[in-house]
Amino acid sequence: MRIRSAAPEDAEALLAIYAPYVTDTAVTFEYETPTEAEFARRIETILEAYPYLVLEDGRSILGYAYAGPFKARAAYAWAVETTIYLRPDARGRGYGRILYTALEDELRRRRFLNAYACIAFIDREDEYLTKDSPRFHAALGYRECGLFRKCGYKFGRWYDMIWMEKHLGGHDADPAPVLK
Repeated sequence: MRIRSAAPEDAEALLAIYAPYVTDTAVTFEYETPTEAEFARRIETILEAYPYLVLEDGRSILGYAYAGPFKARAAYAWAVETTIYLRPDARGRGYGRILYTALEDELRRRRFLNAYACIAFIDREDEYLTKDSPRFHAALGYRECGLFRKCGYKFGRWYDMIWMEKHLGGHDADPAPVLK
């Protein structure tokens, strides 16, 4: 296994992982799969200020995780929103934990203090959405901190969205600036 920084040239492989989440699940509320060029632009934009990591098994990319801005205001500079996607055949094998741990380590190195995950949620699992993501985040020490009812509409039904958070460091009175 190898973890490395993503590059815009990874767009095709990462999009192949992401596209089924768009077309076949409510994990993302995106309706249309982005183009490869758009996905490459997204990678470039994130890399300007945040980590974007891929996990490889020596032959191919198994998944990716990245952080992005939580909110644009200056007071939120120490907070990020985290995201992870794995190939279906890589799920349930510990790779998500490896990748997210590496992401959190890099976030700590850059002095980010709060990590937030925005997660599609439903009371009863259906064919488009399970509770795997909340369980995964809880196992990594995230706790639920917000719930928005029926805020996402996909596949002819309404889905909730939860926020989960994890503190990555102490909250000093005069925090060091984040490193980009």
